[in-house]
Amino acid sequence: MAAVVGSQDLRTPVVVAVQTLAVAACYYVSAQLGLLRELVVEGAVVTPIWPPTGVSVACLLILGLRCWPGIALGAFFVILSLTSLTPSALCVLAGNTAAPVAGYLLLRRAGFRTDLARLRDGLALVFLGAFTATLISSTTGAGILIATDRIEWPGFWAVWLAWWVGDAMGVLIVTPVLLLLSRVRLPLPLSRWKEAAGLALIACCLVPVAAHSSISLLFLVYPLLIWAALRFQLAGSLLCALFASVMTTVAATDRVGPFERLSRVEVMMKLQAFNGAMALTALILSAVITEQIYTRRSVERACQELVEVLEHLTAGETADGRTPVEDGGLRRRPDE
Repeated sequence: MAAVVGSQDLRTPVVVAVQTLAVAACYYVSAQLGLLRELVVEGAVVTPIWPPTGVSVACLLILGLRCWPGIALGAFFVILSLTSLTPSALCVLAGNTAAPVAGYLLLRRAGFRTDLARLRDGLALVFLGAFTATLISSTTGAGILIATDRIEWPGFWAVWLAWWVGDAMGVLIVTPVLLLLSRVRLPLPLSRWKEAAGLALIACCLVPVAAHSSISLLFLVYPLLIWAALRFQLAGSLLCALFASVMTTVAATDRVGPFERLSRVEVMMKLQAFNGAMALTALILSAVITEQIYTRRSVERACQELVEVLEHLTAGETADGRTPVEDGGLRRRPDE
């Protein structure tokens, strides 16, 4: 028995260490992907979408608060890959770690459920996990740039807004997809695989054209989102939104299509407005549809249970034609 207990005691620290390293690796890889596309705002380099924030919130929701050292470790290696380790860099690291932790605590306090099956869960992720918690990282980051004289005071709010929106978009776009993937169970249901393949094919053809066309055609993405949400709920709409966001971000950073003749600030504002509106549409619409489906199934189950109760009562009639009543007595039917 002592050997078994000792093995279990050793297993827990090993599992925690592996989870910490896995979270740090996911943070670092997602950061490198985010850094592939950058925008310059008031002399500061920002990313339109910062996936590590979304990865961090998802890891905290799936694994719990014990994985926060992995977030800090991943942020540490990202900073080392970009610059030297200075006190200002450590402050940025603290802000990037505190923001997702604060988002997790706010979501947990609000009773957030990771299946995103209720409208309140979608709204909580938007307003608490994305818009509120990321104020910490954006304020810390922009404040450090001011304190170190890397930007001037007139450009503070533009940099702060770009930083805040980039982190918020990471939560809105990346976190729901990771939560969805964490709940996938094999084998996948293939009841509507032909429709899913058709939707994917149309999205792969239409979205790049809309993102790179000189005519403003980005609105064509919304019918695809509605189709995906109505037929495939979160799985369809979130994956469609992620693909559309990536394609639009590529077009914006390359300054092509509807972003060709815009200034850098205008590119950022148009891109983030589109990404934000699209992510909100996909998340909230899917949550509403999923909630309605669950409500309908609950009503159907209640009706089925009522039918079974009535059948049981009917089957309980006695052989002489008498039926039980609420007071436990017996009475004859009116036709006898």
